[in-house]
Amino acid sequence: MDPPDPPITFLDLNQAPHPLISPKLEPGERQEPSNAGNGPGFPLPSPNPHIDPFLLADLLPRLRRITPAPDGDKLVADDLRRAESYLASYVDGLRRRLAFPFGAGAAGSSTAIVPAPDAAAGSSTAIVPAPDAAAGSATAIVPVPDAAAGSSTAIVPAVADLASPKKKKPRSAEMVRVSSVAAADQIYFRDIVRRARITFESLRHLLRRAEERTEAAPWRTPPLPLPPLGRRARADLAAAGMMNHRNLWLNRDRRIIGSIPGIEIGDVFFYRVELCVVGLHGQMQAGIDYVPASQTGTGEPIATSIIVSGGYEDDDDRGDVLIYTGHGGREKRDARQSVDQELKAGNLALKHSVDYGIEIRVIRGSKSDCSPSGKVYVYDGLYKVVDCWNDAGKSGFGVYKYKLVRIEGQQMMGSYMLKLAVELKTNPLGVRPVGYLSLDISNGKETLPVFIFNDIDDDKETLLFEYLAHPFYPSCVFNRRGWVDGGRGCQCASNCSFDCSCARRNGGEFAYDGNGLLLKGKPLIYECGTLCQCPMSCRNRVSQKGVRNQLEVFRSRETGWGVRSLDFIRAGAFVCEFSGVVLTKEQLEIFKIGGDGLIHPSRFPGRWMQWGDISDVFPDYTPPSFPSLPELSFSIDVSRMRNAACYLSHSCSPNVFVQFVLYDHYNESYPHLMIFAMENIPPLTELSIDYGVGDESVGS
Repeated sequence: MDPPDPPITFLDLNQAPHPLISPKLEPGERQEPSNAGNGPGFPLPSPNPHIDPFLLADLLPRLRRITPAPDGDKLVADDLRRAESYLASYVDGLRRRLAFPFGAGAAGSSTAIVPAPDAAAGSSTAIVPAPDAAAGSATAIVPVPDAAAGSSTAIVPAVADLASPKKKKPRSAEMVRVSSVAAADQIYFRDIVRRARITFESLRHLLRRAEERTEAAPWRTPPLPLPPLGRRARADLAAAGMMNHRNLWLNRDRRIIGSIPGIEIGDVFFYRVELCVVGLHGQMQAGIDYVPASQTGTGEPIATSIIVSGGYEDDDDRGDVLIYTGHGGREKRDARQSVDQELKAGNLALKHSVDYGIEIRVIRGSKSDCSPSGKVYVYDGLYKVVDCWNDAGKSGFGVYKYKLVRIEGQQMMGSYMLKLAVELKTNPLGVRPVGYLSLDISNGKETLPVFIFNDIDDDKETLLFEYLAHPFYPSCVFNRRGWVDGGRGCQCASNCSFDCSCARRNGGEFAYDGNGLLLKGKPLIYECGTLCQCPMSCRNRVSQKGVRNQLEVFRSRETGWGVRSLDFIRAGAFVCEFSGVVLTKEQLEIFKIGGDGLIHPSRFPGRWMQWGDISDVFPDYTPPSFPSLPELSFSIDVSRMRNAACYLSHSCSPNVFVQFVLYDHYNESYPHLMIFAMENIPPLTELSIDYGVGDESVGS
């Protein structure tokens, strides 16, 4: 494995696990619930108005009367003290009528913190549905059984006050397992993770962009107080450090065992530090993440996740079964062992995973040309460590080996899907000989072929429409001339510069970076177009070039017809355009056109505002409002002619969004509907968009 680049020196990334520095409360003491410095991961549950705080307060004396047997474990007494403290805090919160929503959009969903039924047996607290919670709409977070016998679940408020920098919050040692997540809460947690990833990616882009602007125009004052990167610094580490300074790293208030809400199997990450930001793996360099012995109730280290990246010569990765080599015993930049490994730290933690049967999150890392870092990390789900032994490695030194078996019933491994996508692009008929209705429904109209695949039923509806790569506009749209500069575009002979006239039309900055990725969503983006002198290679010409990823329209059991890509789609990348026959409001009224075959641009929510939003780090940040966009009254008829975008499925938590763009005409009332990726989208993952119409089915 290649060594990591030297980290930046001006930021402390808080990379290693930290002890829990908050004092342990003794019986009778109370601690005010605080929502400062815990990140945006888990808000404080709403107090249930149907629970009498004085009735709960009556439980406190009963807890005090419970004492462990003379020969009982000291951990039981410790748990009882914690249960009393947490209950006291909750009662106090009820009395003060503190209320924070648990899940966005989960009407009636709430939670209550009560002593677990088996509190005296070593589990002190649990998050359980409140009596008035909507059936199936709450999340159960329970203590890890047996993992740290006697360790309790910490209920910590986690609403960050972003108005001022915070002291970095140490990682908690409290371990919980999320047993079930309702549909509404799945969307909520997914949006939290997406929000953190958007902030990370936006900061990384901004840091790099600021460095470019400084080099091109050193006299300009940067719009935000960004730290200088330096020649050998890395923007990913700097972005993560800035988020850490604001306590925006997720899942720092709990150590989650097993699946993490909001993170799905197959999720792709391009930077190791991003795994730390979302809480999937907390170590910047070590392959084993674990809770140290000093922080567990049993005094034994407990492993939570591992990264398999081929760094050890004795690893044997067979997919569902993995022989994983322990940590240590080799020099940096060398996969060969040089000394015997020791059964301590992460190695000992994995051994305890065998003893306690604790599941482990497995992330696979590999080199990739599609990644800006040269590497890609894929979350492949949960494994059980079923065996551990010491053996002589290939280099003759003692190594600890662990056999991990993937837990059944999970989604297909993300790393397998990556390999399958490569094979499909190379030889689709050889990999899936049955199911292809067309190897290019666009008939060469798109820059890349668009597959049609259906191995479920005999539906061939997609073959009945004429493929239209670009929308067909009525002539009245092109009658408006003279937008600025006397109807002229930019006069740049090569790639446009920061002081170009097209940059000024976009509010003084370009919307894309040098790789064609969207830097910041805007109400309307002016790309260099038909009146501009710059070449097609200009960085301000992105969406007009057509699709850059090989798309496949496929039949899905869940959503009918859907769209997916055989390529990685990077966050902020252009995907495709909504195409059809553009109809004015007058045409719709005259011909009485309506029905499911219409796409209404005015209904799409402004999710472009989320892309590039860094208000979590810079409270003074405001989303772009220039140029302004008039009311959109036109519609796109896709009943006869359409393209692949018309098969996008609807989702309240989508992975793509609409960005309005102009380039071939200058009528702001009729922009192009360009689709961009809201997150890193792995191959063969269905693309979804928010049509702004609730749960109605659109576009299929």
